[in-house]
Amino acid sequence: MTGWRTTWALLAFMLVNFADKTVMGLAARPIMDDLGLTREQFGTASAAFFALFSLSALAVSYLTRTVRTTVLLLATALLWSAAQLPLLWQGAGFGVLLVTRVLLGAAEGPAAPVATHHLHGWFDQRERTLPTAVLLTGAAAGVAVAAPTLTFVIDRFGWRWAFGAVGVAGLAWAGYWALRGAEGPYAPETSGDRVIGQDTVPYRRILLSGTWLTAALGSFAAYWMLSTNLTWMPDYLEAVCGLSLHRAGSLVTVAALANGVVLVAHGLLARRRTTPPRGSGAGVAMCLAAGAITLFAITDTTWVKVLLMLGPMALANIIMTVAQTACARITPPSQRGAVLGALAFVYALAGVLSPWIVGHVVDSAVSVTAGYRTAFLLTAALVGLTGLLAAVWLRPERDAQRVSEKPATGQQPVPKTMGRHGN
Repeated sequence: MTGWRTTWALLAFMLVNFADKTVMGLAARPIMDDLGLTREQFGTASAAFFALFSLSALAVSYLTRTVRTTVLLLATALLWSAAQLPLLWQGAGFGVLLVTRVLLGAAEGPAAPVATHHLHGWFDQRERTLPTAVLLTGAAAGVAVAAPTLTFVIDRFGWRWAFGAVGVAGLAWAGYWALRGAEGPYAPETSGDRVIGQDTVPYRRILLSGTWLTAALGSFAAYWMLSTNLTWMPDYLEAVCGLSLHRAGSLVTVAALANGVVLVAHGLLARRRTTPPRGSGAGVAMCLAAGAITLFAITDTTWVKVLLMLGPMALANIIMTVAQTACARITPPSQRGAVLGALAFVYALAGVLSPWIVGHVVDSAVSVTAGYRTAFLLTAALVGLTGLLAAVWLRPERDAQRVSEKPATGQQPVPKTMGRHGN
């Protein structure tokens, strides 16, 4: 196993992960018809996915201090496959659907932080941006590949086999990983299945640093926009822009691919840098994205909206890569998984809040058009504000030195919070 082979294996891991997330929405109508569910019941089953998502991300990521990531990734893949396969049973109804969605969310919560932690064990600090960007494109690839593939399965074999297909895909990946998965040369030193002694620092010094706080806030804003687009953009394009369901779905798929292209392009550019990474570039990109979201909200010209979706708005996603690598930079290797899990805990909350809040804003407005305009303007404000914070206070090189400083004898360590930068 090499670093880039591991990267491609984990890209496949993330692709299956996001296919698991999309199958519920793709099969919504046949599920409701077959099981006789109301929209409220179906919405309850969809929301159940997030019941343990964030808590699981935090708890399992903390286990990376004592358990090898190869073992955790294998267990995660097996668990989420187990959560899909019961729905193949023809007698499985609403109760089984509800329980399996909770189990799936618990299994998938730690997937991204643990995968990132494992991947960083294969690359030096300065080489991590590009493979991290490739890993995160699994979200875009998962949507792009899953949508047509699972739609075909649903049309040909029924909605139950869509769940079965992603379950089998997860088992196939787990089989490959059991044979080929290995720790990298930069992973925390291990003995058997346990991480052995490493220098550590108090978690509060990491989590109260300007870098971690702004990385978490920026990732929250980017994930808010991603969740809003996945949940509401098809409806917006139909109800406000007048597009057909097919064209709206195609645009959402192409926009997801554009997000992946932006992430990889940023990773390639970062690889050519000779100076330590800073947060100013990601902050500026978020501010540009905020401007694009604002224009998207207020313009009535559909082709302008499409251009903004496929380009400038995607710049907000750069902070997701920068946040992962920056937080890894300021954290001792043995604590990296737990810190990335805490990061995931924060930004995953946006996946819970944004669909509900945007839906409430739209329903409460005088018209659907006015409601969506307000919702997108609020998103623009969130992205722009957190972008400004990242531009000023996301300084991984500075905070790496501050976090690792040893306090003078007899003094307690004082966490370094967001302050003036003079790196």
